[in-house]
Amino acid sequence: MKSIQRRLSIGLVSVLLVAGLVVSQVSFWLFENGLQRYLESGLQNDSENLLAALIRGSQGLQLDERRLSPAYQRPFSGHYFSIEFGDTHWRSRSLWDAQLPRPSQPGPDSTLQPGPEGQMLLLLRSDYQRFGQPVSITVAQDYTPIRESFKQVQRIGLGIGILTLMIILLIQRLTVRRALRPLETARKQIVQLQSGQRSQLDARVPLELEPLVTQINDLLAHTEDTLKRSRNALGNLGHALKTPLAVLYSSLNDKRLEDCPDLQQRLREQLEHIQQRMSRELNRARLAGDALPGAQFDADAELSVLLSTLGMIHGDHLELKLNASPGLHMPWDREDMLELLGNLLDNACKWADAQVELTIRQASNGFIIEVQDDGPGIPEAEHDQVFSRGTRLDEQTSGHGLGLGIVRDIVEAWGGEMQLETGTLGGLQVVIKLQGRKH
Repeated sequence: MKSIQRRLSIGLVSVLLVAGLVVSQVSFWLFENGLQRYLESGLQNDSENLLAALIRGSQGLQLDERRLSPAYQRPFSGHYFSIEFGDTHWRSRSLWDAQLPRPSQPGPDSTLQPGPEGQMLLLLRSDYQRFGQPVSITVAQDYTPIRESFKQVQRIGLGIGILTLMIILLIQRLTVRRALRPLETARKQIVQLQSGQRSQLDARVPLELEPLVTQINDLLAHTEDTLKRSRNALGNLGHALKTPLAVLYSSLNDKRLEDCPDLQQRLREQLEHIQQRMSRELNRARLAGDALPGAQFDADAELSVLLSTLGMIHGDHLELKLNASPGLHMPWDREDMLELLGNLLDNACKWADAQVELTIRQASNGFIIEVQDDGPGIPEAEHDQVFSRGTRLDEQTSGHGLGLGIVRDIVEAWGGEMQLETGTLGGLQVVIKLQGRKH
């Protein structure tokens, strides 16, 4: 969710910056252009007033200074004029010793021209006929104060724009966070589904999320119903096969088979194999029970029951020792973990003389499981052989070699590692390294 908020914020900032820059630049350009048109209109009025100040005198055209604005009399006032007709040239006293640039064409000058005292002048040239004589009047106004005021307006506008952008981002962040809150809630509920803390998602969600939540809940319900039907079918099949297996076992004692001891032994082994496989699948279905989908393995709740069951099966002469931290939770399916540990411990109990030890510890990147016994062990050259399904290194010991092969399949499916070593008790030690999962 944080990445979505970050992308939305970055996208909004980018759009607002581009739009803000375009709008501000166009607005400033239009404002300045309109201001210059307004000033040019004022210069046009000044030019016409100067034209009216030209009167006929005893020596021809003369400039009536009484009609001039006081700004033209004050040095460097920012208002200037220059009048040319024939060989006569008048200029305002405000220019002092400076010369006023004369545009090459009548009308407003497109660029600002340098004036006295470092001023930048806005110029307007107008050509007239006065008393039958051509007159050229150039008027100018200092644009520097206006430009400084304009820059100050730009700085204020920029500050207001940045403040507005920050407020919009804050409002957007709050709005997006509020809008995505149902998605964050749904994500947390899905994590709870994975850990087995709930069986369905909460249906009280915004209207936009109802179809998604409904589909997920329907899928969960369908999956759970399918699992229940599979467990029931497996249980019914197992119970249906118990009676025929019992009949076949009793038939092994038939006197007609006494003359064929080899056949009798092969039949007995195959029937034992069928019975053990059926018992294992029935136990697996029973252990899964009504566990929630994705239930994790709780070592405190499960291991004590598992060790007690194995103690009853293999006898009280075995000491089953557990080394695990209290409150240990492993992020794997409860059913698969019970099958993994059950096969490891059952195999160790079969070969142990008096002691079996299970150690589970948490590493920096996962978990390490160690199961060892004080039995005869397995030579290193035969380690690969015991992983084969159905392989047994000692035909005098019950079992058909499925245990370690099944364990290896589960470990490989989880992306872990499995090694066979000689333990401190003298027998075989199975070491499994599992990397922790992330939701």
